[in-house]
Amino acid sequence: MNFPRALLTGILAVTGATATTAALAQAGDFPNKPVTLVTPFAAGSGPDAVLRLVSDKLSRLWNQRVLIDNKPGGGGFIAIDQARRAAPDGYTLLQLDSEHIAALPHLYKSKNFVTLQHFDTVASLFRTPFFVAVGTDSKWKSMGDLIAAAKAEPDAIVYGSWGVGSPGHLGAQQLEALTGIRMRHAPYREVSQLYSNVGTGEVPWAFASIPSSQGIYKAGKLRYLAVAAPRRIPQMPDVPTMAEAGGPASLEVNSFVSLLAPKGVPAAVKAKINADVAKVIADPEIRARFDTFAFEPLAWSPEEIERNAEAKSKVYGELVRRGNISLD
Repeated sequence: MNFPRALLTGILAVTGATATTAALAQAGDFPNKPVTLVTPFAAGSGPDAVLRLVSDKLSRLWNQRVLIDNKPGGGGFIAIDQARRAAPDGYTLLQLDSEHIAALPHLYKSKNFVTLQHFDTVASLFRTPFFVAVGTDSKWKSMGDLIAAAKAEPDAIVYGSWGVGSPGHLGAQQLEALTGIRMRHAPYREVSQLYSNVGTGEVPWAFASIPSSQGIYKAGKLRYLAVAAPRRIPQMPDVPTMAEAGGPASLEVNSFVSLLAPKGVPAAVKAKINADVAKVIADPEIRARFDTFAFEPLAWSPEEIERNAEAKSKVYGELVRRGNISLD
């Protein structure tokens, strides 16, 4: 059947307007049932603590239960696989850090899994900086000392991390690439054991976040040589930057944490979640809690999350290839 062009244009306009109205109505009605936040982080961890604060605030804002489902293990794939099976309607969200998004595709090549091919970025939560931690009795007083020691004894100095492909591991790989030094990696299963061993000197150094190492630090067993960031951290104003401590100025080691959803979430729903999470992150109570962890609140758009993830992916891909790192 042939419709006159004017009539066809009118039909398309009405159809488009109806679809837009339906999408807006869907977003306005969201959520009308409980929302589940799946996370690969263990209960009691820094990201889990943040997620519980956010879920509590969101449940009040939405007048719906917001449930936390901890699924640690499997390099993040247990949580990822569970969330990937959910409907793309915004009622199941997945908390991931930038390494789950940007490093996994390089570390698990045989899986042929690219995180952002299966998930939409929805909202950002925070970014955390990492410090170079040594035992209180370490002879190293600066990054210059550490680098000089590593140059004097190639492949002799050991650094610890909380796993292959973690920011602590890849950050050390980047330090090697920027300075020409070579060291040995000791991955740990238990974060608490890692920093206990750094404190005793069994492991000479490791990258550390404030929440992961604060117990050992407050016990007087750790020192921070530097923060791998361009500026000092307000919570640790006496800790110099990497450049100030004699390390490479371009070395930045951090991780950001975001919420994602199975691919295909309606744009209006995604926009509502993004706006509401940003509102919650701006809450003074959450900002105060973030300060204790030296977490930087983020209010990125989905596009900004993707751009930052792509930048990290380029760096991680190069480091993985250079170090011949694999988790296959």
